[in-house]
Amino acid sequence: MAAPVHVPDLTGLALLVAIARTGNLGTAAHELGLSVQAATARVRSVEQLVGTPVLERGRRGRRSSRLTPRGVLLVEWAGPVLDAAHDLDAAVATLRPPDDGTDAVVLAAGPTAAESLLPGWLVELRDGPGGRITLLDTADPAAAVRDGDAVVGIVETGGPLDGLHATTVASDTLVLVVPPGHPLAGGPGIDGAGLAGTPLVSRRPEAGSRPVLDAALRDAAGDSPVAAPIRELAADAAVRAAVRGGDGPAVLPRMVVAADIATGLLLEVPVHGVELTREFRAVWQQGTSPQGTARDLLRIATGGRIR
Repeated sequence: MAAPVHVPDLTGLALLVAIARTGNLGTAAHELGLSVQAATARVRSVEQLVGTPVLERGRRGRRSSRLTPRGVLLVEWAGPVLDAAHDLDAAVATLRPPDDGTDAVVLAAGPTAAESLLPGWLVELRDGPGGRITLLDTADPAAAVRDGDAVVGIVETGGPLDGLHATTVASDTLVLVVPPGHPLAGGPGIDGAGLAGTPLVSRRPEAGSRPVLDAALRDAAGDSPVAAPIRELAADAAVRAAVRGGDGPAVLPRMVVAADIATGLLLEVPVHGVELTREFRAVWQQGTSPQGTARDLLRIATGGRIR
């Protein structure tokens, strides 16, 4: 997927939204910590990128603080982009060590939980009780909690977890997706053995949902070999893009591809006779009761079941 070439930077979009709200270029510039001259330059840059004026011109051609009809339209379109960037900022903050002297609760999670679940929880935490979370990215969150390196962990493994309290916070199903026009699209589906023999675009070994998929394919294949992947990529977003580009089918978490399926960019192929469900559990040390931000995070993750 090529990088967008007509999208203004976030500051330029935020400036337009502020102008729409305040009705004044100078006031909007002040809110964003810009001089009027810098704000005017940002507006000029936006207009060059989109190819149309976004602020009306007054006498002598000077920009006013009134949005043109197309400027209004751009502001409306920019809203979801700025909301998404604001939410991303909350997630990225967990990657940074605390630098303001405040204590942060350490959350241990593997890549899948961090990618799929953590952003939504962090936004709800930010917009609700507040608090700082630092992410410990590890393949064994349970061990990190047992060792005291993290207060809360999110695990994907089934079975008992010695020395830990555990509660289910989410479950998801892996689905086989193909682009429109693929030979599997619109058909009756495929069984487990057939899926095991189908080359897929996949995550790298041990990354994301790949371990769950590999275990299911080995069970379905029996004594037959499992087909080697067409490509192995670093992130679900890259796998989705490869499938949309026609590189091949993929098995991905439904929560990752739901929007693509809803819009028809990807099509789901029924899979029969193989279990592709995974469960996420929050864990913390036995004999302890998480407090403060840790408790708030667990309350969000469990939908209020932890109180």
